[in-house]
Amino acid sequence: MVNKTDNNNNKVQELEKQLHDREAEIELLKTTFSEIGGELDIEKVFQIVAERARELLMAETLLIPILDEDCEVYTYRGGAGKNATEIVGESLPYNTGICGWVWKHKRAWWRGVLDELNDKDRNIWEKEAGSIILVPLVGREHFLGGLAGINKLNGSDFDRRDLNFLSIFASTVAIVIENAMTFQKLEMSNQMMSDYQLHQEKLNKQLKDSSRKLEQLSLYDPLTSLPNRSLFQDRLGQHIAHARINQQNIGLLLIDLDNFKEINDTLGHENGDHLLKQIGQRFSQNLLPDETLSRLGGDEFVFILPQNNQREILSRGYELLELLNSPFTINETEVAISASIGASVYPEHGEDISELLRHTDSAMYHAKDVKLGIHLYDPDIDNKSTAQLTMTTDLHKALEENDFQLYYQPKIRLQDDALISVEALGRWEHPKLGFIPPNIFIEALEQTGQIDRYTKWAVKTALAQISLWKKVGYDIKVAVNISTLSLNHADFIQFLKENIIDSSIGGSLIFEITENLFLAEYEHLCETLITLKGLGIILSIDDFGTGYSSLSRLKKLPVSELKIDRSFVMDMIEDTDDEVIVKSTIELSHNLGLTVVAEGVEDRETYVRLKELGCDTVQGYFISKPLPIHSFNEFLTQKNSRTVFKL
Repeated sequence: MVNKTDNNNNKVQELEKQLHDREAEIELLKTTFSEIGGELDIEKVFQIVAERARELLMAETLLIPILDEDCEVYTYRGGAGKNATEIVGESLPYNTGICGWVWKHKRAWWRGVLDELNDKDRNIWEKEAGSIILVPLVGREHFLGGLAGINKLNGSDFDRRDLNFLSIFASTVAIVIENAMTFQKLEMSNQMMSDYQLHQEKLNKQLKDSSRKLEQLSLYDPLTSLPNRSLFQDRLGQHIAHARINQQNIGLLLIDLDNFKEINDTLGHENGDHLLKQIGQRFSQNLLPDETLSRLGGDEFVFILPQNNQREILSRGYELLELLNSPFTINETEVAISASIGASVYPEHGEDISELLRHTDSAMYHAKDVKLGIHLYDPDIDNKSTAQLTMTTDLHKALEENDFQLYYQPKIRLQDDALISVEALGRWEHPKLGFIPPNIFIEALEQTGQIDRYTKWAVKTALAQISLWKKVGYDIKVAVNISTLSLNHADFIQFLKENIIDSSIGGSLIFEITENLFLAEYEHLCETLITLKGLGIILSIDDFGTGYSSLSRLKKLPVSELKIDRSFVMDMIEDTDDEVIVKSTIELSHNLGLTVVAEGVEDRETYVRLKELGCDTVQGYFISKPLPIHSFNEFLTQKNSRTVFKL
């Protein structure tokens, strides 16, 4: 009887305990839902769910694995308990471990599952069956992940009761987790949209800034910030249209600085640019309200003077010249500047932009030639300036259409009378004026900034001819005259490296450089010449004795040859002073380890006397005048195989 009563009491106590546990669990569910029901921060949701689920299961560790959208990997997004912090954030392939089993079968895992498995699968999973429980988290639209408990705190296995409560808990929190995840995506989308809008605004700002910069570059001179040629022409066109309607005059003043090239060569281009900026600022500070000042390029500035007659235009020109009288300061050095101004008046000197500019330019050249300071266009006396402009255009066209030619003048080695080299001399036949003397078109090329292009053409042509001669058995060196302007040009060395691919070809190239090189920047020049010698190029000082040679500098330069100027050679037979100079130059050169070329050999006596004095090489009309390539090749075929010159 007592045993039956005790048994009934035990049942009552067990039921009371189950009821208490159920009430506690229900309270936990209510508390959990209260905490996360309105929470949209997904990380907080994961943390609260992990902590409450762990309490519910009395588990050592609770983890929340979440599948990615593509169901390729799962990541532990939340956790509580032992080692949770080390695991949260780790990702694994979707089919890995017990999680992979749950994703595949879309059902919970606990120890009771073992009874449903075949022997093989049971052997695989049995070790972990009692220590892990994992129920799926299923949202309204798709499979989210799961809640995984690891190891009961009391050491027992997870049972069906744990499974039931964790399943109820999972179904309760799944929707909240899904909502929070959706909200997170929405926030991310909003943030991306906000970032995109900010990026778009930034791009729009950059585009506007770039447009302003492009407009600035296209309409304003980058050095002086003055209107450039394009904007000048636009404004002049507007003034002409207005003046035509109102029958008014327009004055144009073109200002060209005198000897600015020498200033650039002496002070350097950087300081030359700084000087141009100062000049532009001085002009700008004295600009009248209705005037337009532009920089056309180089050292040219132009003023547009609306509603001015000839007297007013010339008066304004003299005022501008006065502005230049005060020296400019460059690196604490005072620099004096003068200028030449060409003036013209619309419509008297031109009814459109092109004609007006052309006549103003012509007037400026005349002012420069006769040192007038300022000159008003006059068609009767400005033909020379027009011819100069025509020459500039024709030179450009000649370069474009390869109208220049190289003529070749032989050089004979006196030791054995052998033809060993030639000097390549430029020739230009103008389509209307015939042959133009080299000194005229070379000077024009230098003045118009086209000499570097011409020099590169001459070098490439000479290299091509050296290669052709080598192919037919002639080992002839070719000398090319090189301007110091080209030597100082930034890309000249690179041009040579790209074109002298074969060192044997480079060794057949001679650069003849005038003594004016000693006026250039010596240190920079010396480095350039050393580089040229490294390419195999032979260096020769041309017209020696007429320039500014310094023996101390000459000794240090990597030159191999001196050319005695023809003015000392031509009359040396009759003029003993000239012979003394020639003899001394030969001895000096040999003492410095240099070979000597005498140019201007016009007769047999001079040829023989130079051989007696120990001169190495000669050239001149006694041997041959400069010949076009077809005539020179005929000259070669008349010699024997050693190309020996017969007296």
